[in-house]
Amino acid sequence: MLFRLRYLVFCAVLALGGLFGWRSYQYFFDATKPLIELKGLAAHGVYAGDMPCTILSSKRGEVSIWLDDQPLVSQFKITNSEDGYPFTIPTQTIANGTHTLRARVIDKRFHKNSTQLEREFQVDNVPLYASLVKADADHKVFQGRTLHVQFQVNKAIKDASITVLSQAYDCFPEGKQSLIYEAFIPISCEESPNEYLFSIDVKDKVGNSTHVDNKFQVVPYPFKKQTLQISAEKIKEEQELGRDSKEFGELIEKLTAASPKEKLWKGVFTTPIEIQRVTTEFGTVRTTQHKGRYAHKALDIINSPKSVVWTTQDGVVVLKDRFAFSGNTVVIDHGMGVLSLFFHLDNFADIKEGEKLAKGEPIGTIGKTGYADGYHLHWEMRVDNIAVDPMQWTKTIL
Repeated sequence: MLFRLRYLVFCAVLALGGLFGWRSYQYFFDATKPLIELKGLAAHGVYAGDMPCTILSSKRGEVSIWLDDQPLVSQFKITNSEDGYPFTIPTQTIANGTHTLRARVIDKRFHKNSTQLEREFQVDNVPLYASLVKADADHKVFQGRTLHVQFQVNKAIKDASITVLSQAYDCFPEGKQSLIYEAFIPISCEESPNEYLFSIDVKDKVGNSTHVDNKFQVVPYPFKKQTLQISAEKIKEEQELGRDSKEFGELIEKLTAASPKEKLWKGVFTTPIEIQRVTTEFGTVRTTQHKGRYAHKALDIINSPKSVVWTTQDGVVVLKDRFAFSGNTVVIDHGMGVLSLFFHLDNFADIKEGEKLAKGEPIGTIGKTGYADGYHLHWEMRVDNIAVDPMQWTKTIL
């Protein structure tokens, strides 16, 4: 019925001597909806101050805009589709939090074709503040340990970083939705004891920034000395069985760079075995015939030969392989560039690379593969590819 009516109208137009042409045909028969675009307001974006926006339409018509279902613009005529309709959202006059903008364009055709869009956004006009959680005197750390820095912000932020010893580290929330952010700063065994500065830069989601400066002290640690003998036959045998140490170093560097930018662990770490004895303390200056003099940046610990070794915290298996110097090796990624390394395993548990493991799950058994002169476990932790004392992580919630 409607189509017949349109046809009769069209015939009547033609009968009037062609007074109406193509534009008239479009006016009566065009049922396509206008295409509209909103510039200046991204979905789920965060804004402050005056927000200049523009509504663009593929057709001339009338635009109406609502902010939180309250009229902002009513039936404004768009006469030039290229220029559109510019308007401003004064965010300082509305509450901080989530808001919804709705826009509708109705064209000038006979059928009044219309298109509507809706966009949710956040308003944040709150000034940004940040302050350290610990007092100045608490920022002390031994050589070879981890400096833990925490600060609190007054609202959700975009990102934060801390610069220490000419190196920048990302800061992450302590937990989901937490306003306490933290960073884990590895202090190498070779770092000179002294007082140093650190600087925290914080940026919120609307571009405001703030800055926190403070200082910390690196305290000297009395590392022990040790001489170790490994037979040339053992070294040659392991070199034939395992991959080269250079490959291992390159792999660890890549794995550190790929570590998730979030904590996969919660609370303190545990030891990987029930420790009967520590045969080599962290940072011990060791002398061997094949490596010369170097710092042993791990703990060598023992229990019964071939007893179970377990994960020290939640994480992901990122390496399971055999290398000449470390023998059967497992590396667990705990996120935020924190890796646990386990060397000289006799054999592997039923695990595979990419698998998520919970704290306490088995990864293998104590062995003497690699450059090992007896059954023991080499337990190492690296933060941003710098070796740190793993025992610190079992005593303090980091």
